[in-house]
Amino acid sequence: MRVAAIDCGTNSIRLLIADIHDGQFKEVHRQMEVVRLGQGVDQNKAFDPEAIERTLKVTHIYAGLIAAKGVERVRFCATSATRDATNRQIFIDGVKEILGIEPEVIPGVEEAALSFMGATKELHTADGPFLVVDIGGGSTEFVLGTQKVEAAKSVNIGCVRMAERHLNQQPPSAQSIASATSDIDTAISAAAESVAITEAKSLVCVAGTATTVAAAALGLTEYDRYAIHLSRIPAQKAHDVAAMFQSMTRDEIAALGYMHPGRVDVITAGSLVLSRVLHATGAKEFIASESDILDGIAWGLASEQR
Repeated sequence: MRVAAIDCGTNSIRLLIADIHDGQFKEVHRQMEVVRLGQGVDQNKAFDPEAIERTLKVTHIYAGLIAAKGVERVRFCATSATRDATNRQIFIDGVKEILGIEPEVIPGVEEAALSFMGATKELHTADGPFLVVDIGGGSTEFVLGTQKVEAAKSVNIGCVRMAERHLNQQPPSAQSIASATSDIDTAISAAAESVAITEAKSLVCVAGTATTVAAAALGLTEYDRYAIHLSRIPAQKAHDVAAMFQSMTRDEIAALGYMHPGRVDVITAGSLVLSRVLHATGAKEFIASESDILDGIAWGLASEQR
């Protein structure tokens, strides 16, 4: 079965077209565009019209690819920013007009479960229980389980949200780093009340913040998803990378060969979130996974009887 999964987050909108048959997964097309849909949502609780326009423009491109590739099932999932925006219906109607399907504004717990499914599909159960951490643009999900989700919690400490709220200068001041750290630690503590974040055997981190930190820790000169996928990054290296981003100018970050242009303004915040997660969990390393919620949506489509 050929399926198409679209993950529309706070920072990026991503498409995965895959053939899934008898438990076998073959990627046909994967694409990411940074549209910053969640621009200003933390402060204004509403989408900026230009952000909606940017996102719908890319949705049009994805619709063309879906039609050209002969996809049988499509699912469009919108996450943190869309959950928070009071004018989300304008965006939802726009997507429906383009794709002909109802986009789903999924709750944080479902987002967490889909991330877990995507992130753990290739891992051995002997390495479980897993704590899957998905650092997105608006929120971060914590999911614990081995073969299925046992506990999950979504908290609002995504890289875009933290950048807009605290780290909007580069390099940031010591005071802004301290206020961001306090905000992040409070949210992680809230997540720990629902999810036993220190009890996992393996910490698996997904999405662009984690994979970019992995690229830096591995010393890559350009982004290489195959080198990054399932790499094991020592906690100290992740802390060092976070400190490095905090000390750099915007131009220095932009000049890094592995840095996506749409991540330049938010990687300092995102890497700080990841560093604090490592502190809170006590994990000695994290596994960087290129498989995440997008893969989880695709697997879910193939298994559903619709």
